[in-house]
Amino acid sequence: MTGTVRRFGKAARAVHWTVALLMIICIVTAAILYNGSLEVAIGHRHLVELIHVYSGFALPVPILLGAISAAYRLDLRRLNRFTPGDWRWLRSRERRDGSIKVGKFNAGQKLNAALSGGAIAALLGTGVIMYFPSLTRLSWRTGSTFVHDWFALAVGLLVLGHIAYALKDSEALRGMRTGRVSASWARAEHAAWADEVLEPPQDHEQEALS
Repeated sequence: MTGTVRRFGKAARAVHWTVALLMIICIVTAAILYNGSLEVAIGHRHLVELIHVYSGFALPVPILLGAISAAYRLDLRRLNRFTPGDWRWLRSRERRDGSIKVGKFNAGQKLNAALSGGAIAALLGTGVIMYFPSLTRLSWRTGSTFVHDWFALAVGLLVLGHIAYALKDSEALRGMRTGRVSASWARAEHAAWADEVLEPPQDHEQEALS
């Protein structure tokens, strides 16, 4: 496809959208369970609770299955690597002017991934303790309920912020929807990554000249 570059493979997109769907189900069902008015209006509390629990238990599954893909594992390594440039990007007020070359993921995206992964782990762990009360003593269950509630609120705000940023950048959303982005967007928003994928390797140039 002329003028575009591949940003995400099928595995990364499948993981992203599956996790997004499960997360939204968890948020909606949590809102129903914690809001008395919604609970009365919807009814079927036991069914809503089961949907919430099993969607939560399923959240890590697509992430683990995605690790089968080498491209997905590479994306995870990129997300897990914070560079000096990332710190400069976070501190800079002109982070979007292109003066700081950004890799495939900017520092904000790396922080979002870290917070999301940590929150999923915390919610899963506390959810297990709450759903299987015989596993631990009462003080643990009480603490888990407190932690679970506050992490759920934080995740809801994080997801809303993520959606808001995605809707403001149609090209980034296109990358996660179709797997491809325009070369001009890649150069403007992720210049260091664009250098990797758009410029031919030096050894290939030498072969062409010889």
